[in-house]
Amino acid sequence: MESVKLNNDSASLAFRSIIFLVLATCSFGAVRPGTAQETRGSEKPVSGWLELVDRFETYVEANRIVGGSALALRAGEIVVRHDHGLADLEAGTAVDDRTIFHWGSITKTLTAIAIMQLRDRGLLSLDDPVTRWVPEIRQIHDPHGAIDEITIEMLLTHSSGLQNPTWPWTEGREWEPFEPTTWNQLVAMMPYQELLFRPGERYSYSNPGFIYLARIVEAISGDAWQAYIQKNLFSPLGLSRSYFGVTPYWLAPDRSHNYDIVPDPSGGTELVDNGADFDPGVTIPNGGWNAPIGELAAYAAFLTKREAHSPEMQRRFDAVLNRATLQEMWEPRVPVSEDPGTGHTESVALSFFLVRDGEHSVIGHTGSQAGFRAFFYFQPLKQTAVILAFNTANQAAGAEAGIAFEEMMRAAYAVADPLD
Repeated sequence: MESVKLNNDSASLAFRSIIFLVLATCSFGAVRPGTAQETRGSEKPVSGWLELVDRFETYVEANRIVGGSALALRAGEIVVRHDHGLADLEAGTAVDDRTIFHWGSITKTLTAIAIMQLRDRGLLSLDDPVTRWVPEIRQIHDPHGAIDEITIEMLLTHSSGLQNPTWPWTEGREWEPFEPTTWNQLVAMMPYQELLFRPGERYSYSNPGFIYLARIVEAISGDAWQAYIQKNLFSPLGLSRSYFGVTPYWLAPDRSHNYDIVPDPSGGTELVDNGADFDPGVTIPNGGWNAPIGELAAYAAFLTKREAHSPEMQRRFDAVLNRATLQEMWEPRVPVSEDPGTGHTESVALSFFLVRDGEHSVIGHTGSQAGFRAFFYFQPLKQTAVILAFNTANQAAGAEAGIAFEEMMRAAYAVADPLD
């Protein structure tokens, strides 16, 4: 990993100036960097888009993001996008429509769709006890005597009582794995985990739960999880630039680096270049999807568009999952949070989260792994969506950055669920 030290004033300004000078020499088609890019011309402005771009840029500035992208969909089409900064700071590579981001926990929705495919084929039930398929989890310490009560649906709704992190025992040393690298490692840690509450009692986010769902997919299908997703989701949806793990050679020039901004002993901050790839190990089914933002848009088109552009594409959409099952996946199951002061509430459905923010109601998921951050929200009734991606995590950000984030998300909800 490479790093650049920054203090909180002059060096920070210099850093931003370098990015500006590099971008000034780059081209995004006929659009200047730092402005919205109309990829599919729309005569009518996208409701809320200019506000979102303004909030996006404020968030980028407050967090000193190296590079990011945003786009909006209407009726399955990308109508507008905005790219900012660099995919590779050292090489001076600008973010563009080919840039490959890491989408973190948005991957969980792929695992959930795989489970629902198998359910629709009569190969499992959401009421099945997980121990039927993954008996190893009986090794987890169970003070409630209820480990066999955990169902597949509870894993999908984060209500199983299982812990949140997959690899919680770390001192940040270089020899430690980023995540467990093999299933055997995960099984070896099970006796040192505890079931936190009786299954089904409440919501509590769990990453390992989606690894167990992937094991079920593998046990029933006979395919490795990555192969199953490639064959049954990516291929029919035409996602040829989506992949897991190490970047294929032919896509390597498009892969974004990811960055951390961390405090340093001098009182300033340090920009750490984590490189392009990292090893998510056995956690790929809960957070391993890599793709350009346009492929997330194609996925959003499948989720939101009631009718495909052609009979062949409609056949592929239906082969992935029928409309009735998708709608079932978006029905609220477990409350997550409620803020009466702001009118913001969240609940979880079958892996997808339902957000109500004031007058806006959206469905989606977020992703956060290594230095990548991603946000994916849609409104199927209106066939609209918004997608955001960033390649930098600022671990030294202050209150201003937090406010900028909240304002950007409110603007994103408004674009994903337009009221006009």
